[in-house]
Amino acid sequence: MADWFAGLRADFIMNFVTKDRWKYITSGLANTLKITLVATLIGIALGVVIAIIRSTWDTNKETLRPGVGRFLLGLGNAICQVYLTIIRGTPVVVQLMITYYIIFASSKNGLLIAMLAFGINSGAYVAEIIRGGIMSTDSGQFEAGRSLGFNYVQTMWYIVVPQALKSVLPALANEFIVLLKETSVAGYVAIRDLTKAGDIIRGVTYSPFLPLLAVALIYLILVMFFTWLVGKLERRLRNSDH
Repeated sequence: MADWFAGLRADFIMNFVTKDRWKYITSGLANTLKITLVATLIGIALGVVIAIIRSTWDTNKETLRPGVGRFLLGLGNAICQVYLTIIRGTPVVVQLMITYYIIFASSKNGLLIAMLAFGINSGAYVAEIIRGGIMSTDSGQFEAGRSLGFNYVQTMWYIVVPQALKSVLPALANEFIVLLKETSVAGYVAIRDLTKAGDIIRGVTYSPFLPLLAVALIYLILVMFFTWLVGKLERRLRNSDH
């Protein structure tokens, strides 16, 4: 047993202490959190716009009169459906590599490209979450908005969307947790995220156990922490409804 602990201590020193290799982990963690946070914001902004377009079309397509407005809304809905089909039907790692190696091949800012790629991917899932919240909102809210003198866009923006966001907030928080784990593939485009940091240490020391275990534990702690926050958020929302 003493020999095992001595060997483990030696491995720990070699993997994390020697040449300050622990800095790979901290910088990788920082990049992972940056990508996740910015991608979440991009995904929510994109998702809200797409959800409004799709829910507006679904709700009003039978009553809209032929004209430019109907054509533009129908075109926007069709573009959104193509976007959702492509993004939800292809792996995120493939989307990341297409964005990095093809669309922005001339750019050297891999971190920004990863934020954009993961944000576009997240937007497709956020859009469906928010659309479900909008469609589940009582139709009387639209009538209330009209009675206050709002037009359709104002009613949607000031009354319906805020209520929809409140009802789907736990689902959006869970999307953040999923996105956090999905960013582990950022290393495919040479971005030093948390997973890539562990792999760099493993490649230098030829000792896979501790670096990969450390990466797994950090992800687990992050997920448990954010899951706890989501639970508190859900309880607070339930209490605010009473």
